[in-house]
Amino acid sequence: MGLFERYLTLWVGLCIVAGIALGHLAPAPFQLLGRLELAQVNLPVAGLIWLMIVPMLLKIDFGALHHVRKHWRGIAVTLFINWGVKPFSMALLGWFFVAHLFRPLLPEAQIDGYIAGLILLAAAPCTAMVFVWSGLCRGEPHFTLTQVALNDTIMMVAFAPLVGLLLGLSAITVPWQTLFLSVVLYIVIPVGAAQVWRGRLLASGGPAALERVLKTLSPASLLALLATLVLLFAFQGAAIIAQPLVIALLAVPILIQVYLNAGLAYLLNRIFGVAHCVAGPSALIGASNFFELAVAAAIALFGFQSGAALATVVGVLVEVPVMLSVVRLVNGSQAWYERGAR
Repeated sequence: MGLFERYLTLWVGLCIVAGIALGHLAPAPFQLLGRLELAQVNLPVAGLIWLMIVPMLLKIDFGALHHVRKHWRGIAVTLFINWGVKPFSMALLGWFFVAHLFRPLLPEAQIDGYIAGLILLAAAPCTAMVFVWSGLCRGEPHFTLTQVALNDTIMMVAFAPLVGLLLGLSAITVPWQTLFLSVVLYIVIPVGAAQVWRGRLLASGGPAALERVLKTLSPASLLALLATLVLLFAFQGAAIIAQPLVIALLAVPILIQVYLNAGLAYLLNRIFGVAHCVAGPSALIGASNFFELAVAAAIALFGFQSGAALATVVGVLVEVPVMLSVVRLVNGSQAWYERGAR
């Protein structure tokens, strides 16, 4: 892992502090940025989100989909977790913890927003960091690439209906026009643009040219994420200072969801006799989230100052340490796994 990836949690923590401080000391510039909207989409954030997402999507090779047959059992397990379990389990955890157990400790006006943010976080499988997690657990690279390409293909058509369904089940008003616009802006167009760019790079300079561009853009992508977080917390600062436990409380369902889905995917792969080099990345893809998309969608749907935006940022905050712990568990249990996977 590079410097930025390894210490992502630290950088996010510093952005929280910087955003709160800047929002308190100089609120006017941030309010101006917040008003720069077109069709309910904040233009500065849209630019930052594109800078975040497009370099990650450059890594995806949709030509890898022909490997589906080779790893069909691991792929079937991961698809079941990503699209049949994780979004629904997160909605249930949000309902239990946020709407009921923690309700007296949270600002009442933001309860629905927090649940919406958790749903957005769980509705999109991770696209970029999965390659890091897979490498750390010695995962089968063709499986990882195939699974990510397949998830991205499904996400283009399933993200909006799934989010709309779960928000509706949680009695949260669904701004359908903004939701579909977010899918087009933050999934369909970036995927298309990234694939065109990828094709041209490979045609002109081969894999080496693609690798050079990815190496150049990777720090810019993470810096765009951190800049977005500064903007978020510049608007959220007052609410966080008034409710310092909010972040810790929102982390509880996210942590449970990660370990629940990783463990279920790992166990199902073992039952079906899937090789450990496939089961490891399957568990990690099943557990991790496309938090960049979740942050973008939360801002577009509910605004900078919403509980939804804050909930997705908590997902960013816990992503690296919790996923590294899952990697450690996967690697440490390999002998146990292989005794049962036949």
